[in-house]
Amino acid sequence: MGGSAEANGGAGAARVPVPPARPFLDTFRGNLKETFFPDDPFRGVVRERGAGRRTVAALRYFFPFLEWMPAYRLGTFKSDLIAGITIASLAIPQGISYAKLASLPPILGLYSSFVPPLVYALMGSSKDLAVGTVAVASLLISSMLSREVSPTENPALYLHLALTATFFAGVFQASLGLLRLGFIVDFLSHATIVGFMAGAATVVCLQQLKGMLGLDHFTTSTDVVSVMDSVFTQTHQWRWESVLLGCGFLFFLLLTRFISKRRPKLFWISAAAPLTSVILGSVLVYLTHAENHGIQVIGYLKKGLNPPSVTSLQFSPPYMMLALKTGIITGVIALAEGIAVGRSFAMFKNYNIDGNKEMIAIGTMNILGSFTSCYLTTGPFSRSAVNYNAGCKTAMSNVVMSVAVMVTLLFLTPLFHYTPLVVLSAIIISAMLGLIDYQAAIHLWQVDKVDFCVCVGAYLGVVFGSVEVGLVVAVSISLLRVLLFIARPRTTVLGNIPNSMVYRRMDQYAAAQTVPGVLVLRVDAPIYFANASYLRERISRWIDDEEERTKGKGEMGVQYVVLDMGAVGSIDTSGTSMLDELKKSLDRRGVQIVLANPGSEIMKKLDSSKVLEQIGHDWIFPTVGEAVASCGYALHSHKPAGVLKDSAAARESMV
Repeated sequence: MGGSAEANGGAGAARVPVPPARPFLDTFRGNLKETFFPDDPFRGVVRERGAGRRTVAALRYFFPFLEWMPAYRLGTFKSDLIAGITIASLAIPQGISYAKLASLPPILGLYSSFVPPLVYALMGSSKDLAVGTVAVASLLISSMLSREVSPTENPALYLHLALTATFFAGVFQASLGLLRLGFIVDFLSHATIVGFMAGAATVVCLQQLKGMLGLDHFTTSTDVVSVMDSVFTQTHQWRWESVLLGCGFLFFLLLTRFISKRRPKLFWISAAAPLTSVILGSVLVYLTHAENHGIQVIGYLKKGLNPPSVTSLQFSPPYMMLALKTGIITGVIALAEGIAVGRSFAMFKNYNIDGNKEMIAIGTMNILGSFTSCYLTTGPFSRSAVNYNAGCKTAMSNVVMSVAVMVTLLFLTPLFHYTPLVVLSAIIISAMLGLIDYQAAIHLWQVDKVDFCVCVGAYLGVVFGSVEVGLVVAVSISLLRVLLFIARPRTTVLGNIPNSMVYRRMDQYAAAQTVPGVLVLRVDAPIYFANASYLRERISRWIDDEEERTKGKGEMGVQYVVLDMGAVGSIDTSGTSMLDELKKSLDRRGVQIVLANPGSEIMKKLDSSKVLEQIGHDWIFPTVGEAVASCGYALHSHKPAGVLKDSAAARESMV
């Protein structure tokens, strides 16, 4: 520090030292590790000694069942058996329902509840996630693919494109996990997901009016205007039999859910209600021959396990890009839902799941699923909640569910011939109503109005546009907010808490007081090219405002500007140039710039860019208190701030 070091009795060190230089490759490696491997996932592998033990540790990482299977006990299996049978009773009717929602053959819903759960049981890290098809992804597949290919006029091509989209979704999901890019999914904020899911649930419910009203023809559009137009222009085709049957079963399903919510121990009532509805509806149609009176039924479902479908994938123009786009969009939505659900239940049971590992597991099961006549699957909330409430202990519950579905495929599919479609519509509507989380929206309004706008934007985009439009609107608003945080960071004035060296925000602490001649500002964000110009102008405005205030009261004008850099985690070349320009601008006004609490990266870049030399070591302090005290001492003694002896002298000068 030059003269400052001598004045301090030969202390010989800068108040805020410049950290030693590190080789570029070391710095780059550290930043790379922190970006892509913040959880250090392979630490368990590295700690093992010997190639054999390391291989086993690596296998345990990619196949988590190797961790819990050796300690698996009969008591644990009893719990998983009950949970597996319970979720199977929900998975079978939901699988058939969601396949119809995706405009696919109903049997694909059962296929998709057989192979993917087995894969997830081997590779998934969640104990509670129950794998299967989901309504939102099913609706997305239908809405995106049906624009180019009609599922009724060309069902074979439509099916092949759905399987191809599932393959691309799986490749995309697994790639995100392998490349450690899981943070991309985090751009779908909680507010985005709440609005998007509520909008998608609304659209799905509206689409089920076709089945509830017994209509033969219905719009393929998903926006509310088109759906309502299709409904009310066909009032002469409404079938009272379908309306009566659908409303009756919907009331039954909602009643069972209400009972289960009021008494959580009776969760099994709600879980068994969909299968009960299917059985009762099928028996009723069979006995009354209702299919001859306008009640549409599922019809023939062939027996047998999943047929291979590798040769059905479409990798040639002109439809490959459609399948690719559909796969990526539905893959992101499925990932967001699956990981969010898995993390939620992991928090309840106090264990952690690896997001990147989950992506690999979900991606792999969709890739293999596309080879075995399955369409997109993930971890739906409703099925996972039933799994959790049923007392599952491990992912073995998915295996039990898969076995139950296998038995159904081999022996029981003819029993679904008379299942009325209106019952499937009622099952979908009852499941979707649970996704409209109005309480979360109210909470967003109370806590953060911008998040509420994101939520509403996503909802309105889905309901009045399409599922894709809603997703784009929500993500755009979220990214805009992030950009505003970066481009317009908050700066606040700090004041001194009386009888202390503590400085806090003036707009938050009424007791905080300004220091005559010293303006203390806190910058609450990294300084980048996107906000450097704004910060320079904003700091100048703070100085102008303070000058006007002190001039009106006849007080001392601003002599020193102390910048609290504690929240500035990083700075780029534009930021260092901004500080250099600010220094020159303040020099022309006779004001000295002072930095307090700059981090190591800030000091290194200020030093290498020669800005530190321009500002001077004497004007950089480890704390705001020392910086202000030094400025106050200089004002009172008319000496440079760098010759301050110690904090005691500073406190005396302030008094």
